[in-house]
Amino acid sequence: MSVLTIASAPEDATALQSAEAHHARLAGELAGRVKMLFTSVERDLSAAERVYAGLVAFCDRSLLPHAEAEEAALYPAAHRMNEARLLVESLIGEHRCLITLVDALRSASDPADAVADARALQVLFEEHLAKENGLVLPLLAMTPEISLAELLADMHHRLANDSSAKDVHEDQHHEEGHDMYEGQIEETGGCGGVCGCGGAEEVNEPELDVRDVPHAIRHATVFGALDAVPAGTAMVLVAHHDPLPLLAQIEQRKPGVFAVEYLERGPEAWRLRLSHR
Repeated sequence: MSVLTIASAPEDATALQSAEAHHARLAGELAGRVKMLFTSVERDLSAAERVYAGLVAFCDRSLLPHAEAEEAALYPAAHRMNEARLLVESLIGEHRCLITLVDALRSASDPADAVADARALQVLFEEHLAKENGLVLPLLAMTPEISLAELLADMHHRLANDSSAKDVHEDQHHEEGHDMYEGQIEETGGCGGVCGCGGAEEVNEPELDVRDVPHAIRHATVFGALDAVPAGTAMVLVAHHDPLPLLAQIEQRKPGVFAVEYLERGPEAWRLRLSHR
């Protein structure tokens, strides 16, 4: 935790830390996908289509279900507290704004048309999570009559059930191409600028510069961006130091999936090409 919070029970303190970590992963993955959309729109419109589809799929699979589960499992307990009632109502209003922005993303005429809404979605979601992390979750953790651990367990149970239902729905529509993640993984036509046959492949590869990304979500941002890189293509990662711990986590997360090539080794920046085999 970034600040000291006095929890009513040890399990609530642990639950609070877990919730903050989960929020960091969500915010980081969204940030990574949005950054990839920005750079791919500028460099490669065909790649931008796949990145855009992956962003919408992430919102439908993770972001919106998270908001729905919060309203069902977490917010009612906070809303019953006088000191949190107005805050919770404002957070519910922000959920409606998130839904509207995702709908705007989904109905965009092309990836370039989705860029502004994607950035607005990222900013709103990060501000929303900051209020939850800094106000709602600590308040629930400090209240003896409330078990934050039980509330979060209920929320995660709802998310797990929602995820199972979505998997069944997507299996039924797989042949129609509705499974966006699977479509990205199977998209392997051509070298995608990885093999070097074009002579200037790096020009069209999306670039993710994490030097200005907050440390708390930096690795999650990279993971989200890598999830948006289809097989047979690559992305360029820019960091302010040699990201060896990050590379180890990438290999642990997806063994053998990404090949690493150093393009620049400091002193001001490290640039690496991560190629999705």
